[in-house]
Amino acid sequence: MTPAKLVFKNILRRRGRFIFTLFGIVIGMASFVTFMALGGNLKSQIERESAALGANLVVTPKGSCAYEQVSILTGEQLPTTITAEEVEALRQIEGMTAIPFLAERSAVQNRPVSVLGILPAETRQFKGWQLARGEYFPAEDTSGAVLGAVLAEQFGLQPGAQLRIRGTDLPVLGVLKETGGKDDLTVFLSLPTAQQLYDQQDRVSFVAVRVERLDEVDAYALKIKDTVSLGVVSDKQMLSSVLAIVGTVNMTLQLIAAVAILAAAFGIINTMISATYERKREIGILQAMGATRGGIFRLFLLESGVYGVLGGVGGAALGFAAALLAAPHIQQNAATSFVKGSQLGFDPLMFVGSVLFSTLVAMISGIYPAWKASKLSPVEAISYE
Repeated sequence: MTPAKLVFKNILRRRGRFIFTLFGIVIGMASFVTFMALGGNLKSQIERESAALGANLVVTPKGSCAYEQVSILTGEQLPTTITAEEVEALRQIEGMTAIPFLAERSAVQNRPVSVLGILPAETRQFKGWQLARGEYFPAEDTSGAVLGAVLAEQFGLQPGAQLRIRGTDLPVLGVLKETGGKDDLTVFLSLPTAQQLYDQQDRVSFVAVRVERLDEVDAYALKIKDTVSLGVVSDKQMLSSVLAIVGTVNMTLQLIAAVAILAAAFGIINTMISATYERKREIGILQAMGATRGGIFRLFLLESGVYGVLGGVGGAALGFAAALLAAPHIQQNAATSFVKGSQLGFDPLMFVGSVLFSTLVAMISGIYPAWKASKLSPVEAISYE
């Protein structure tokens, strides 16, 4: 009988124990893959949103914290305290372009969406948007909405449809081409319309600033602080702050996944130690037939590896399915928006890596039971009842 046949015969000898041990590995690896899939590309998602903002500096209300910086990138509702006079003062500074935004929230078909009040012509040029269908705002104060591509698809909204915002029906003017960022999930209104609907006359949430000379970003930040009593942060500083905050989400996911893997590892150890005691006589017979201690060690280690391979394949498949099902239902907030917005899908590299990792963990878990089995003396093993 070949070692492979002997391994599978031994594994299936106690089928109930085999199934429960395998389930433990599958669940542990499924947890690992689910959390890694949800949190694995947070950094790239944050960097993409930061680049899509298109600003070298962001002016925020005085005293705003890093949480507001996260909200700027995720499209969450923000404090609205920057006045029209302060915006105008910023726009008078030479060598930079300042674009105000009013960030609010609404609901479409009972689902929360981001609403952004913009200066239509200037914002389109600032962000480089292209139109997919319909028309853009014909005037700066047009009462209508332009939608992000993904949002329009999710709710089945086309140009000419009616969209209710704060109890007011607005016509859908057009749909933007997909950008790959949060703009795809946003409702855009002209700034005057948004200010009127949300009762925020002459006030905005933040101002995005693009400077002509990148080597003088710090100097422009000082000019802004000297001109208005507001907060100002560079795109690099904001990116660093957001990564630090949202990184805690990823760390938490990784710790939970590590606990699940550890529990599965102890399950393998328990199963293999039990198998060692149950098969003492078999081990003695193998030794009497010429099997070396190294051969016995490799046989038990191979058995552990089979658990790892089967559990890894099942766990990875279940994990990817769970991530795809869970992502749309994650509560939208500043800490989890990047998880919810991540582009999830089957990742062959992560799948293969997960199976290899599962096999490695299983084989490491099997080292001690395999060593115990190989240390049995032939006389002790063959005389065991």
